[in-house]
Amino acid sequence: MIQLRFLKSPLLSSSNILSNFSPKPRTGTLLPHPVTKFKPLSQMDSYSTTTTSSSSSSSSKLLFRQLFEKESSTYTYLLADVNHPDKPALLIDPVDKTVDRDLNVIKELGLKLVYAMNTHVHADHVTGTGLIKSKVPGVKSIISKASGSKADLHVEHGDKVSFGDLFLEVRATPGHTLGCVTYVSGEGPDQPQPRMAFTGDALLIRGCGRTDFQIFTLPKDTLIYPAHDYKGFTVSTVGEEIQYNPRLTKDEETFKSIMENLNLSYPKMIDIAVPANLVCGMQDLASKA
Repeated sequence: MIQLRFLKSPLLSSSNILSNFSPKPRTGTLLPHPVTKFKPLSQMDSYSTTTTSSSSSSSSKLLFRQLFEKESSTYTYLLADVNHPDKPALLIDPVDKTVDRDLNVIKELGLKLVYAMNTHVHADHVTGTGLIKSKVPGVKSIISKASGSKADLHVEHGDKVSFGDLFLEVRATPGHTLGCVTYVSGEGPDQPQPRMAFTGDALLIRGCGRTDFQIFTLPKDTLIYPAHDYKGFTVSTVGEEIQYNPRLTKDEETFKSIMENLNLSYPKMIDIAVPANLVCGMQDLASKA
């Protein structure tokens, strides 16, 4: 039985968390596709393709693309409700270097981008949200309030991000940073199944960042889509990670020892990426577009 009480670990002290920053977040305005309160609860250059239908009683359909940026091994995710008249879409964890590719895909598919979202303040690449906002007027940037980063909209645990007739739940999953969140596809007969969890760096495929493990309370068939992969994996499930994740199948003390002795190198982009990402799409990048 996996012990899920690791939030008390000293790994989660403020001195060990990258996103314990001082800037105060600013409140943004809401779009017609609102962020609302929800009751608590291979190296490929292009993309993989999935279109997921909801239950037969639903008139909505999720279009899904998994895109890859090979320098930082970052996954960007495109989701859209293609049965909605506006075909509203959102991007999760866009990278500045692949913004033109992502926007071209959105244009080709006839989608309307409404949100550019981040799971946390990244240290290994510069977010693409600022560049996207300079190229596509009306797009709103989203990040967690706990991140300390500026954005058009700030979300907290229990919030809901709607796009058309579909939505993502916001789940706080701190540990890798204080502001890490996981975006989980909605629960209900009118939402795509199986559910999908966009875990950022909190839960990786056969790995993890320092995290709490409430992701494991999701159904075992929930699809896990991380922000990075370095071994060619693209997707996992909650059930697979509970059974096979080499870090998370250990007891608490062993887990802490593993995470304290990773001996990771200093992220080469951190001194550029973190200051840029603290403004998460609020920076003036129009002159650089």
